[in-house]
Amino acid sequence: MTFAGFVAQIIDILSGVVPLIFSLTLLVIVWKVVSLWIMNPGEADKIEEGKKIVVVGVIALVIMSGIWGILAILRDSLF
Repeated sequence: MTFAGFVAQIIDILSGVVPLIFSLTLLVIVWKVVSLWIMNPGEADKIEEGKKIVVVGVIALVIMSGIWGILAILRDSLF
């Protein structure tokens, strides 16, 4: 096995895992929004906690998009 083959194998594995992580992150964000904003509409503490979770979730999704883009660039440029 060559180094390029090894790297290709790692990138293929990561390319399969990233969509799963995206899905789980989005599911957690939606679940938290429903449980904090919709189920507790009048509680200011819960609404603030929900806002924090949404901000952190969006930042996480942006970072994961960047990682996915970097993996795509690596896969296209190396192979």
